[in-house]
Amino acid sequence: MSVDRLEPAEAALTRRFLLDYPYEAARQFESMPASEAARLLTDQPPHAALRAWEALSADVALEVMEQLPEAMAVHLLAEAEPVVAVAVLNQMEPEPREAWLGRLNSEVALELRGLLAYADDCAGRMMDPRVQPLRTGVSVAEAIERLRQIRRDGLRELFVVDDDGRLTGRVEIQDLALSARDLPLADITRSVVAFASDLDPREDVVETLQKHPITALPVVNVSGRFVGVIRQAELMTAVEEETSLDMLTMVGASPDERALSSPLFAVKKRLPWLQINLLTAFLAAAVVSLFESTIAQFTALAVLLPVVAGQSGNAGAQALAVTMRGLMLREISLRHWPAVVGKEALTGLINGLAVAATTGLAVFVWSRSFALVAVIVLAMVISMLAAGLAGALVPILLRRFGQDPATASSIILTTVTDVVGFFSFLGIASLFAPMLSATV
Repeated sequence: MSVDRLEPAEAALTRRFLLDYPYEAARQFESMPASEAARLLTDQPPHAALRAWEALSADVALEVMEQLPEAMAVHLLAEAEPVVAVAVLNQMEPEPREAWLGRLNSEVALELRGLLAYADDCAGRMMDPRVQPLRTGVSVAEAIERLRQIRRDGLRELFVVDDDGRLTGRVEIQDLALSARDLPLADITRSVVAFASDLDPREDVVETLQKHPITALPVVNVSGRFVGVIRQAELMTAVEEETSLDMLTMVGASPDERALSSPLFAVKKRLPWLQINLLTAFLAAAVVSLFESTIAQFTALAVLLPVVAGQSGNAGAQALAVTMRGLMLREISLRHWPAVVGKEALTGLINGLAVAATTGLAVFVWSRSFALVAVIVLAMVISMLAAGLAGALVPILLRRFGQDPATASSIILTTVTDVVGFFSFLGIASLFAPMLSATV
């Protein structure tokens, strides 16, 4: 398979192998020169090459990508799972990484930059992402050959992952060197003493170190995939910094000065958003004013108006919290927005129907008006459906346009839920006015 171009029959057979057995294909590619693997992938359609390329170790995937035609390399980087693309990009120095990101679609590049940027003082920022694990199922001889390809100094142990890249164990270099070459790697694989999530704060990393005297702490993402290692030097630095922060806390100083910031600093940060919130409140008030005559005619509407707005606000806050958590923990990315929005819309609809049934029963007992029950039931379903949609869409749209979802999501969501809740309730009441006149 080292010819420059594959014959049609051989190319079809290789394509079938890549599609059906991507992990086996990845093992074969990892055992050959990157240029040879790149030639074989170049002869395949992008969708077939992508399956095998995603299964490669990050360092090999980078070497192969650099040997591919630029158009195909960009396609693989853009279409791969974000965690795979980020692992490959993490192997690069900042300048070439930015060059590759610049070749991508702006939306894809924005998403990958967000995944690459860990917050300060978290495990992801402390780790070395260029540490390559061994695959489970290989022999000691294959593991030693893989170690030679990695060519990293100062290694005392290597970590073992399954075909999906999830951390399964560790192998000490001494055990690897002294074992028979035909021995399965699983026979000398030891359990992992401890690990950290890439989003764990520094204090959790320090706490783990205090419980387990280790020199290297593996780091995994939210799906359990191995993403890097925190070395002993970084662990010691984290302990020293955490100790100094504890000393500052003892004398009443905030480490980041947020709690003890000056009043002027607090006003500077908070006042603009309070002013924006005031404008949105006036917008909601303007919607209510459109139906002033209807409210004056049916005073029961004024009593029930906060019920609709309050329930839709709570439903929207739930959807917002779940979506924000997914974005922050990297469980979801921008490309998952249809699934997230669809799920929250369906959830809002079902919850709206359930809450509307309870509300309708309570309103009937209170008012004995079927027309008023119909108004609040319809308004409740519409407003809670809209709340679910807004709770999912607002943070995703803010992230899409490069804004921090935590900054303005709640203000925008409150505006949407209030406006939709007021408009739906009072608008439907206006349509049902003749029936309301007969009963209320």
